[in-house]
Amino acid sequence: MIPRVLVVEDEPHIRELVCLHLGLEGYTCEGVADGQDALKRAEAERFDLLVLDLMIPGLDGVSLTRAVRNGRTNFDVPILVITARRDESDKVLGLESGADDYLTKPFGVRELVARARALLRRPRQTPSAVNGTAQANTDGELGGPVSVHGVEVDPSRRRVRVEGRDVELTDQEFRLLYLLATHAGIVFSREALLAKIWRGDTFVTVRSVDTLVKRLRRRIESDPAEPRLLLTVWGVGYKLADV
Repeated sequence: MIPRVLVVEDEPHIRELVCLHLGLEGYTCEGVADGQDALKRAEAERFDLLVLDLMIPGLDGVSLTRAVRNGRTNFDVPILVITARRDESDKVLGLESGADDYLTKPFGVRELVARARALLRRPRQTPSAVNGTAQANTDGELGGPVSVHGVEVDPSRRRVRVEGRDVELTDQEFRLLYLLATHAGIVFSREALLAKIWRGDTFVTVRSVDTLVKRLRRRIESDPAEPRLLLTVWGVGYKLADV
């Protein structure tokens, strides 16, 4: 099937440029200028990639990303953020809201296309999984609910509860937690987690694993500085505490 891309950008020339070059790659590209309009589209139709600017009218890019991640139709869609802001804090905010990658304006067309290709290579849940009839695969990526150490993870509902309280996670945080929870006590190297969570994306390194682990600890640990759930195995990698 031809990948469908939704481009959310209020500057017409940038929106048209992005759509032009993604179209040349063989993708079906649709552009909108407003965050509210984009959210309506994302709730009504399934897309294969979202490319969005952080500074858009109606609903800003961070809020749009969070709304898409909390929805049902495109909760697992790869999201590429475009931003004119160069501060690290702005980039981190975009990633922590649920984006998978980012580009800083001005950007090169070749890099845009390369990052889009990398994100589109990532497998997504099937429509049946979205409707709650998911089957587990060999990576522990998707399956039935799991409960361990007071942490409950339900992929079909995209719900995480820790000691009875609901916890909101980004897509990467969710996949990392589910993978470790379904293999409690098993140590995963940084390279293994990189391959399973990012699936061969050439624009990330093993340091991205450390950053993701820190973010997840802040969500699920009562004291992230002294974790009792998501443990570091020095010189090897990470694991969820043994059952």
